[in-house]
Amino acid sequence: MDARSGVIVAGGRSVRMGGTEKTVVDVAGTPLIRRVADRLCAATDELVINCREDQRDSIAGALDGLDPRFAVDEVPDRGPVAGIETGLEAAETEYSVVVAADMPFLDPDLLSYLFERAADHEAAVPRPGEWFEPLHAVYRAAPSIEACERALEVEDPRIIEPLSTLDRVVVDRDDLLAHGSLDSFESVDTPDDVEWATSRLG
Repeated sequence: MDARSGVIVAGGRSVRMGGTEKTVVDVAGTPLIRRVADRLCAATDELVINCREDQRDSIAGALDGLDPRFAVDEVPDRGPVAGIETGLEAAETEYSVVVAADMPFLDPDLLSYLFERAADHEAAVPRPGEWFEPLHAVYRAAPSIEACERALEVEDPRIIEPLSTLDRVVVDRDDLLAHGSLDSFESVDTPDDVEWATSRLG
């Protein structure tokens, strides 16, 4: 099996968390991004963190012992498409799974299945409901970086835009359920979400 990278996109502002840095908020005794990283590392060989420069120290502390590669935004606040591009550029493998920093229930088995489905394609994107999940998807680096560059020619591209030009395979709900848990897509965005996740994990 070829080596696989895991990219966490963590550069967004934690607007709905009430001013607290969401990536390192405590969830059942563990920083949120550490929960994401531990599950991601179970399915990958290399960990890449995309973040803003002002986040780097706190995230590095939360990930002590994991030795991630940091892909710091040269220009912060350009949105998730820029984060995906920066993360993929830093990865050293042909294929990477790109996830958001707020998914503490990531399912390593489901991530491994997405890697399998991405073979011979440029991306594998899940659709557990009505919408695609671009921040829980596997990308082939070279064409995906180019797709992000094209999308970023407009100021604020939709997160789905790069996928629209890639040779992608869509993994629908029934297929996802057969290979893992849909809890993998649950995110923590607000203080109430933190309480909910803590109650499930505590």
